[in-house]
Amino acid sequence: MLVTRRNLIGAAGSFAASAAIGQIAGPRLQLRLLETSDLHMFALDWDYFKAKPDSTIGLNRVATLISEAREQSMNCLLFDNGDIIQGNPLGDYVAAPQWSRERVHPMFAAMNELDYDAATLGNHEFNYGLPFLDWALTCAKFPFVCANAQHSGGANYLPPFIVLVRSFQDESGVSHNLRVGVTGFVPPQIMNWDKRHLEGRFETQGIVETAQRIIPVLRKQCDILVALSHAGITPGPYKPMEENASCQLALIPGIDAIMTGHSHRVFPGPDYREGGGIDPVLGRLNGVPAVMPGFWGSHLGIIDLTLVQSEGKWTVADSRSEARPIYRRDGATVTALVTPDATVTAAVAKVHDEVRVWVDQPVGNLATPVHSYFVFAGYDPACVLVNAAQTEYAQRMLRGTAHEGIPILSAAAPFKAGYTPDGYIDLKAGPLALREAADLYIYPNTLTAIRIQGSNLQLWLEHSARIFNQITPGKAGTQPLIDRRVPSYNFDVISGLTYEIDLKSAARTNRDGQVVDQNARRIINLAFMGKPVAPDAPFILVTNNYRADGGGGFPVAGAEVALRAPDSNREIVIDYCRRNVSDVSSKSSPWKFAQLGQLTQVAFDSGAAGTSRISDVAGLSHHGSAEAGYDRFILMLP
Repeated sequence: MLVTRRNLIGAAGSFAASAAIGQIAGPRLQLRLLETSDLHMFALDWDYFKAKPDSTIGLNRVATLISEAREQSMNCLLFDNGDIIQGNPLGDYVAAPQWSRERVHPMFAAMNELDYDAATLGNHEFNYGLPFLDWALTCAKFPFVCANAQHSGGANYLPPFIVLVRSFQDESGVSHNLRVGVTGFVPPQIMNWDKRHLEGRFETQGIVETAQRIIPVLRKQCDILVALSHAGITPGPYKPMEENASCQLALIPGIDAIMTGHSHRVFPGPDYREGGGIDPVLGRLNGVPAVMPGFWGSHLGIIDLTLVQSEGKWTVADSRSEARPIYRRDGATVTALVTPDATVTAAVAKVHDEVRVWVDQPVGNLATPVHSYFVFAGYDPACVLVNAAQTEYAQRMLRGTAHEGIPILSAAAPFKAGYTPDGYIDLKAGPLALREAADLYIYPNTLTAIRIQGSNLQLWLEHSARIFNQITPGKAGTQPLIDRRVPSYNFDVISGLTYEIDLKSAARTNRDGQVVDQNARRIINLAFMGKPVAPDAPFILVTNNYRADGGGGFPVAGAEVALRAPDSNREIVIDYCRRNVSDVSSKSSPWKFAQLGQLTQVAFDSGAAGTSRISDVAGLSHHGSAEAGYDRFILMLP
């Protein structure tokens, strides 16, 4: 059994623990744990949406870091933390009916070249359904574990843990067989996010609740215990079924290292503040070594453990965590830090060429440009187009049903609104390729429509408007407009209504959708066909399965499902583009900012290419470069 630093600390404090460790005079062994996470089908350094190379992404580039990390340490283990098989057109191509399952899944073809030791599932593994996941996992030449998701009735879908027996050399060159226990956790919210695939077939438990049961059992069987936690890092007390529970997971005795992910952030590093058990410098969560390696292959996670042996037991004497990047960004300039690995690139080359041909096929025409640079200033032609496609589809599907005649509204969010400095939609007028239409809706959701009342529409939009900071009218200087902690995919815009967003007000809800300020009202002048929306007025709201089944904390509890479509939102958007010359310039956004009463400057960052589109928004000006490759824009509000 391995005695961790935290076990030794107890009530005596970290100084006493360090002194106790220093007295252990047995063999010392350096063990390096490597992690990839949230690869999302980016096997290669290629942007399928923009049809060009991208040195900021790709497992083939991370593979070079993996080789270098292994050369630097004789004792290495490599893990993946999930969200592997979904995320770009390569994933959609493999999941489509034309793909022969006699072929190896290309992501696992690439990963098999790297000799992974183990992996766990991410929430997006379930997006294409269980039969597809079952097949995909047969292509991996390394084991998967998942402790908190089972078949209905409790039978394991995957082993809850495994014990790897590996021979490692200590600093004197002597070999030791270590038993490495590995367990994994997936967000329990998969039952909501992929309800259509999992309801009646699967069940989940909370991450911490499961770990409290599993860790003591595994601890007895291993010398070192690694938790693969496909969950983000949120400080504070644990809440049952918490989505981002890695910090609370670290409080469970017996865990020696935690590989995290899901949040698409980097740890250790400036993405996280110190406090609440988080050490963003040393890379520890409540004293446990941890790492999070970004997304799409942007980083390699590394945890270096110094182990010492005494009386047959191994002890963690020290640790160092690092998220090692594949590129460096200096303003708008990106410098590649590694070259792609030729073996991994070759493993995917054939299907990569097939996908490039597939996504370049024309599917329609755009009469005007479509971009997402200024969605937070109220200009969002991409969401206008998506909402138009969803509305038209629902109108056709609901004819002749009990819901015909109820006003149909549509909700869409900007998925590509600056997740990275290059992460924007920017489509030119003219012929539209499949890859460009797919860029409008990047997730494999299926269209779902629910029956909703006016009062919940109000709350829905209040929750959406949480993305804005509270603004003080007339305050000197410039105030930041956006709360970057709120993801853009939770900023729903509802077409068919008109409404204003009052930035003077505080946010009404928290991230879970709970009302935290009864007096807060950001959504004002909410109207349908020019008349105020009554609290009990019925509507059909078209959205996606993720949202309708509870994703994002929107008010859907008890809502009647009017339509669960057989088609994905993306397919519906693509089909709409095939059948329409989409003149989005004639369709305005349904919302605008309410007047503040005093001239006020607010600022937000966007892609540098947006400077050529400034004329699309009244009162907008460009104010040079901002941090991390973005440009700064100032909006004057009356």
